[in-house]
Amino acid sequence: MVRHVLDLDRLHAAGMVTPRGDRTRIAEEYRRIKRPLLIKAFAGDESQVDKGNLIMVTSAIPGEGKTFTAVNLAMSMAKERDVYVLLVDADLSRPKVSETLNLKAEKGLADLLEDETMDVGDVLMRTSVENLSIIPAGRPHPMGTELLASDRAQRVIGEISHRYPNRIILFDSAPVLASNEGGALSRFVGQVVFVVEAEKTSESEVKGALEVLSACKHIGLVLNKARTRLSTGRLGGYYGSYYQEGAA
Repeated sequence: MVRHVLDLDRLHAAGMVTPRGDRTRIAEEYRRIKRPLLIKAFAGDESQVDKGNLIMVTSAIPGEGKTFTAVNLAMSMAKERDVYVLLVDADLSRPKVSETLNLKAEKGLADLLEDETMDVGDVLMRTSVENLSIIPAGRPHPMGTELLASDRAQRVIGEISHRYPNRIILFDSAPVLASNEGGALSRFVGQVVFVVEAEKTSESEVKGALEVLSACKHIGLVLNKARTRLSTGRLGGYYGSYYQEGAA
């Protein structure tokens, strides 16, 4: 199978994690984030949770950095010696994973869920990072929530999670207060990484989003864009309606 080459120099220049073993601040941050997720996925004892290898990354509103988090988490996990990572762009309204990684794909998850004749292999993209594969979102779909809530979605997710026992499946999902897609997907995963933008996301937005995600019992919060002695300040922002251009 063709491996799609990722431009690691470009990603590194953009301040992202790469599998080269860099000892950067962000690489260390994602090492801390991934460890409890991996324990819940593969511990083999009471620490392991049901469907723990299925992890959804989301936020309350657009612009909080959920795609940035999903890609960095996938890259960090792909550094593990015995873990294979499948990053799925499950944001069927405003997909961003392919754009972030500079990948070109005509079909993806939306097509797979809509077309019963398609197989996971038809949309899976192996990358030049040995332990990392991608399923792009495909074309933006107006019925994304219905596709993700379908029996077909449950079967497909079950297939990709059981095909490889040592595989982590990361879903980059739509912000849950901007789209119902995240709520639909949360029923099928064992863990949620909930991204909160420091000094921006309100308490009511966090509480509202957590209510939507209540189907999943294992939710971890990542505080993004926080001002610390090691950071230079807040980046990005909330650029308006989720269905408009601008925010990831």
